[in-house]
Amino acid sequence: MKIAPECLDQLFLQARTANGFLDKPVALSLLREVYDVAKMGATSMNTQPTRYVFLISPESRARLLPALSPGNLDKTRTAPVTVIVANDTRFYEHMPQVWHKPGAKENFEGNKALAEGTATRNGTLGGGYFMMAARALGLDCGPMSGVDLAKVNAEFFADGRLQANFLINLGYGDDSQLFDRNPRLSFEQACTVL
Repeated sequence: MKIAPECLDQLFLQARTANGFLDKPVALSLLREVYDVAKMGATSMNTQPTRYVFLISPESRARLLPALSPGNLDKTRTAPVTVIVANDTRFYEHMPQVWHKPGAKENFEGNKALAEGTATRNGTLGGGYFMMAARALGLDCGPMSGVDLAKVNAEFFADGRLQANFLINLGYGDDSQLFDRNPRLSFEQACTVL
């Protein structure tokens, strides 16, 4: 079953990366709803290693500012919410709850390389699902990688369990601050059929 063209527009074709936001708060209930949709996205072995830290207060965002590149400062100051998308390095502790076969926790616990790779890949997927869920529920997203993740980890995750992956400014986009859409690669440039 194909989704309606207007849904594709909202999620991908007409959706834009928000570069500025309206002065309009995002309700905590909406953030919960976004998470409840995003958590249903597929991760390998249902690992669900993504964690989301919502910076809503000016004080919490002020703690983040020293880690940002200059081009991300103003839009982060004015975004209603900044989300730190992080990976839980010990996601496997939840495996008995989320995976249907025994032994999964021990499989990851005893293999650091497997656990790290799984957390990185699936944590990034979770962040992508979160952005699609946010768009589906009427929010605009401004994902950012112009950030010193080591500084974010030191400031917010000193115990080392969570590791910042990337950031998302979230809210209701100010269309007057959009850039022109940049071109995308063609199928022939990006895809190989064997």
